[in-house]
Amino acid sequence: MIISKTPMRMSFVGGGSDLPSFYREFGGAVVSTSIGQYMYITVNRKFDSGVRASYSKTEEVERAGEIQHPLIRASLRQVGIEGGVEIASMADIPARGTGLGSSSSFTVGLLHALYGFRQQYVSAGQLAREACHIEIDICGEPIGKQDQYAAAFGGLNYIRFHPDDTVSVDPIICNAETVEALEGQVVVFFTGRSRSASELLARQSGKTASEARTRETLQKMVGLAGDMKVELEGNNPGALGELLHENWMRKRDLMEGISDPQIDAWYEAARGAGAAGGKLLGAGSGGFLMFLAPPDRHEAIAHVLSELRRVEFRFDRDGSQIVFYRP
Repeated sequence: MIISKTPMRMSFVGGGSDLPSFYREFGGAVVSTSIGQYMYITVNRKFDSGVRASYSKTEEVERAGEIQHPLIRASLRQVGIEGGVEIASMADIPARGTGLGSSSSFTVGLLHALYGFRQQYVSAGQLAREACHIEIDICGEPIGKQDQYAAAFGGLNYIRFHPDDTVSVDPIICNAETVEALEGQVVVFFTGRSRSASELLARQSGKTASEARTRETLQKMVGLAGDMKVELEGNNPGALGELLHENWMRKRDLMEGISDPQIDAWYEAARGAGAAGGKLLGAGSGGFLMFLAPPDRHEAIAHVLSELRRVEFRFDRDGSQIVFYRP
């Protein structure tokens, strides 16, 4: 039996610049951190030569190619497993539509566990590259690359997406107190909405390819990612809220559907109660609403957003791990 544990992620600035329609021309960058909410994948040898996969439903088939779940089917093929295996998944947070990169955490964690089942070591870079290949190239998801790299590497990073399709993961080097101060500013609420990011990202990719204004906005957001890296490495966590606010104002204007009047009302109420800045995690429209605010303003923000469920998130320092290994 093999069990992998893979973190989900919280992105701060630069989201959307990891789409190929943008980074292949201009290069992209995001600042993000993995968080202490995890995807767990268990892989075990099956008594017979079939495949059993348990997620939100259970499939039992004779060969890997018959699995309906596209990520599981493609991952089994990637690793070269045709049968004789059982797969099960569990998550700390609802697995889809919450803006935490859970689908990519699932793919990275599944690959990690399957390679462990084959008794093969794989690096974080290989896990991220293969997860991108499976989700984007094989399954045709119109998504970017930040989630896979955040899940595989873990930690607080400045992630760059190069025109030649390579990716650089640069850990942000700053005082431990700075990371603690950033973590202490974070306050998160669940909007009660779950949505697929695919439609929004497909529309954004189309606008990026066709509209100069969208490309200019994304270039400014890439600049904000660089600014956030500089402020963190300069141990100036007090400057981060305004950068987050500027990034959200630019992102919500990228296209219709990222925000709406209700989300805008929640955002302005939180700002009025002391939040320096915030954003919806993920592509937009739903999921989790995150703010940066002085800790002594968190209760006031929670009061004005009392209709939403407050959720405690802590930063994660590690990427995908094998936490149980008995081949």
